[in-house]
Amino acid sequence: MVQFILRRIAIAIPTLLIISFLIFLLQVMLPGDPALALAGEDPSPQAIAAIREKFQLDQPIPMRYLTWVANVLQGDFGMSIRTGLPVRDMLIQRLPVTFQLALMAMILAVLIAIPGGIIAALRPNSPLDYTVSSFTLAGVSVPNFFLGIMLILLFSVTLGWLPSGGYVPFASDPLGSIRSLIMPSIVLAFATSAVLMSHTRSAMLGTLNQDYIRTARAKGVSEPLIVIKHALRNALIPIITLGTIQFGELLGGAVLTEQVFGIPGFGKMLVDGVFSRDYSIVQAVVLVQAIIFLIVTVTADILYAVANPKLRHQ
Repeated sequence: MVQFILRRIAIAIPTLLIISFLIFLLQVMLPGDPALALAGEDPSPQAIAAIREKFQLDQPIPMRYLTWVANVLQGDFGMSIRTGLPVRDMLIQRLPVTFQLALMAMILAVLIAIPGGIIAALRPNSPLDYTVSSFTLAGVSVPNFFLGIMLILLFSVTLGWLPSGGYVPFASDPLGSIRSLIMPSIVLAFATSAVLMSHTRSAMLGTLNQDYIRTARAKGVSEPLIVIKHALRNALIPIITLGTIQFGELLGGAVLTEQVFGIPGFGKMLVDGVFSRDYSIVQAVVLVQAIIFLIVTVTADILYAVANPKLRHQ
């Protein structure tokens, strides 16, 4: 197992280097000049030249890339052109917000999806199965921004139960922090749970029709034990795959949801960086997102071995 993890990490390192080069190259190819955007209206050539020199925009592209990679390896993501603050500090501020939101949304999605998918698989073509199918269709069809606006109108404007937006740091007020993220986590969990529920149902249906399940039933094994110990454990492989990908996407930042609720997370940081042509922010956020996806991929492989002893022996 340790050797397998080390091999995956060794493969991830060149992959990350290729991704970093593509990120840097795509940013350079974007139209527009950040120096002109930062200089304001009617800038002088001297002011533009000073900005280019300050942010190393006047250097050749290969030199800028090597300098950027060397700085990133030291934890230096550069300075924000728009705010003048270190990008590393901005990442440290935004990452806990997105992590808390993604964790709450994922926990809620799993609590809804796994039982719903199991129930639908145990009662195929029943009213419960049709209800799960309708929920899945609604989850993948309803846009996040529309659901978010409807929740704000109901729970904030009409009932006054929850704040309509903003974020309260968990360290300063844990209860207030959870309340501020309830509606955004519901919005994200709605779509995530719909996809997970559909895959859970399909995986359980395929597993429940296997010969060893019929043999266990013939031996008189109780139905809950068959479902939990035998069927669900063997059906977890595709669920783990999809779940880790979904969690990685949530950690990457929910752009529309964070915009609707005014949450200062990764998604909002990326949008602000794109609109202001702040290359340092965009490069840092996308690179961190790539690192997150590589981490969750390795984590998924570890969870495979936990769920399936055959993989652990291999």
